[in-house]
Amino acid sequence: MPTKNRTVRGALGGVLGLVGLSAVAGLLVTASVTPVLAMTGIAGSQALTIFEKLPAKLDVTAPMEQSTIYATGSDGNPIELASFYEQNRVPVTFEQINPVVYDAVLSSEDKGYYSHGGVNVGATAKALVDNLRGTSDRGASTITQQYVKNVLIQECEQKADPASETYSDDLRQCWLDATNATGSKGIERKLQEMRYALQIEKEYSKNDILLGYLNIANFGGTVYGIESAANYYFSTTAANLTIAQAATIAGMVQNPNQYRIDMPNGTWTDDDGVGHNSEADGYAQTLERRHYVLGRMLTDGKITQAQYDEAEATPITPAITPPTQGCVSANNVARSAYFCEYVKSVVLTDPAFGDTPDARRDLLRQGGLKIYSTMNVDIQNAGAQAMLETVPGNYDNQYFGSAGVSLETTTGRVLAITQNTTFSETIQGDQAYSSLVFATDKEHGGSNGFSVGSTYKLFTLIDWLEEGHSVRETLNGSNRVFQNFKCGDDRIRNNTKIQNYNNAGGYTGTVMKFTADSLNSGYLAMAEKLDLCNINAVADRMGVTLSNGGKTTDGNAAPYDILGPKYISPLAMAGAYATVANNGIYCTPKSIDRVVDAAGNELPVPESKCSQVISPEVAATAAFALQGVMNSGGTGNRANTNDGTPLLGKTGTHESWGTMMIESSTKVTTAVWVGRWQGQASILRQRANGFNLNEMRYSLARTMQRTANGIYGGDAFPQPDANLSKQVLTDVPNVVGMDTATATATLQNADFQVVVGPAVDGPAGDVIMAQDPAGQAPSGATVTISPSNGQGVTVPDVTGQPKAAGFAALTGAGFSTVDFDNSCNPGNAVVSSTNPAANTAANRATPITVSCQ
Repeated sequence: MPTKNRTVRGALGGVLGLVGLSAVAGLLVTASVTPVLAMTGIAGSQALTIFEKLPAKLDVTAPMEQSTIYATGSDGNPIELASFYEQNRVPVTFEQINPVVYDAVLSSEDKGYYSHGGVNVGATAKALVDNLRGTSDRGASTITQQYVKNVLIQECEQKADPASETYSDDLRQCWLDATNATGSKGIERKLQEMRYALQIEKEYSKNDILLGYLNIANFGGTVYGIESAANYYFSTTAANLTIAQAATIAGMVQNPNQYRIDMPNGTWTDDDGVGHNSEADGYAQTLERRHYVLGRMLTDGKITQAQYDEAEATPITPAITPPTQGCVSANNVARSAYFCEYVKSVVLTDPAFGDTPDARRDLLRQGGLKIYSTMNVDIQNAGAQAMLETVPGNYDNQYFGSAGVSLETTTGRVLAITQNTTFSETIQGDQAYSSLVFATDKEHGGSNGFSVGSTYKLFTLIDWLEEGHSVRETLNGSNRVFQNFKCGDDRIRNNTKIQNYNNAGGYTGTVMKFTADSLNSGYLAMAEKLDLCNINAVADRMGVTLSNGGKTTDGNAAPYDILGPKYISPLAMAGAYATVANNGIYCTPKSIDRVVDAAGNELPVPESKCSQVISPEVAATAAFALQGVMNSGGTGNRANTNDGTPLLGKTGTHESWGTMMIESSTKVTTAVWVGRWQGQASILRQRANGFNLNEMRYSLARTMQRTANGIYGGDAFPQPDANLSKQVLTDVPNVVGMDTATATATLQNADFQVVVGPAVDGPAGDVIMAQDPAGQAPSGATVTISPSNGQGVTVPDVTGQPKAAGFAALTGAGFSTVDFDNSCNPGNAVVSSTNPAANTAANRATPITVSCQ
């Protein structure tokens, strides 16, 4: 077997080491090719000059290598998700190849490899003559020369554009240019190959050159390198190849696409349409080539007669393991193909991986990157299993879908992406399969996003607090026609009335209550006091973009905006709620932790950018209100993990075809969407797998969040700001003395509700005699007004009058019962007061008590 890191040996190697590579090599090559050149009319004196003028330096760049995306398991070890490549190549070290492979290759291709200095002069001269005559395109090349040829082919192939319509032809031309040139072109190619080979031998050890050759060589189709060949043709590794298998693969290098053994119908067809080198003929041509390789190994003493006989008797039996590239293979790892596709989209779109789309694509498919994603396998697996058990892949052929995403609040690291469909880029016509990533936007997965419903109310809540309002402020949230909206200086009169899914008539209540109940009419009442454009600007500030790349502030603002009709990705909404849980700090999503290139160097990765977009006081108070959603009686309580981890959250429903559930601890935020990803067919009052379709979100979000809580935990949210959570009282207009209509309008214009209570004694006519409450009350409170019943008489003021005169005045006013207390017994007594008091209204039957002095 070859000795590790053995350098050039033998007479030529020694001379070259003493005298210098170029001079001696040039003389030797000239001596061998001068007769050949003379056939072309080139004098011998010119031969060395021709050789010396050829480029002497070949930069051996890394061959195309597949890039791989990884997740990290709970044990800290990487888990392979998917690979991407132009050439299926898995480089290995010298020790990872069975020595029998080296013996097979060297015995059949270059017996004197460890003796020559990179060029077999005699064999090369003969090859040059044959090329000049056009009788052969064979080169009698050494392993070093073949390595040079493959490096040159690789350089050419790397310049080809995979997106070009001529890509296949361009690759074929690279091969033809490097192998099939005859005549003078063949001579020039061979001379150049020789010169490069001499340079390579000076700079690299023999073992390094041999290893480089086996890692770069083509073994048919897109299979490159000995490890991939072993994996593909025999479902084993280069370290575990048998003698027969090693001889089969070694024989392929002479003509890879003819001797390949993955085409049962044959690698070529004759004029009669009969396939040759096929399964039917036992891969006869490959078998013959293997016979030659085994014979050379036996002759060279690399194998025994017994080993030869056993290998010869072994039929060629492929055990093909088709290489899987692309994210479809990640379906087998916690159904993480959609997470993988998101990571791939980041590589293909982020400038960190190249200045142009072509550069980024080539890096992914040729650069040998190891891409370590942010995915948490435990959360991903729990979410994927819940999705599989809850949401059918294709419920009713009306595009019913679901997506879930979890991210780390303090970093933006995306931890899991789940989806009810199975990832596929090829299966058409079955809605259970899709290549769209529902959780992300169009740029990062092709999805158009979804109407997010009442989860968009978050931005009204934030704007409400930023304007100095309290979450305990009371408003009239009754369902009515809302008219008074604005955007900047523009008034928007839309005559808006909306459906409430619960509490259909609405009510007067606090913002806390509106949030817990997700009361649409209550939030419209809040929006009337705010600026619609500011609400959409808050969403933009918190990192939310439309799935098509647009901004939430694009277009004309409308009252309905606050109820979430805009098409937004679940990931973007998760990021906004994570901002609240992270004390007002928004972090851009991050899906890649680190990237290592083929040489083991760490590469820059797209970093998450975190910035304070809302104040900590506003964030804490918003979290305070949103915790009510998850508590008993809140619309999100069914998604509560009930594991002791404090949670905030929000539900959302858009019309009858889309639902969302977002919940968050201080550590991890989870967003789940369930609905129609095309069309508007209702999902109400329908069931699958034991769940109402519109309630599946609760179970899915709860499972993902509970798993995240078990790993990351969660702290108590900060206390709300005192000013933003105080009870707010406002002045109640005094309407006593007004008529009923005027009193009602006055109170309603001040945002109070009005109830007309039972009539009380008072003068004739429509006049309000009393109101409750008076003074101050919570905004939007109900004020009861009491009109006159017309039965009241004003008590005359008889103060200072003698007893007789007072009695006459009171009875004259219509009061039938007038009593004087003992203070009025003296004859000179005068009236000091009455009960009821003077100038108040009282029924005529009301007894009047008179006091004197």
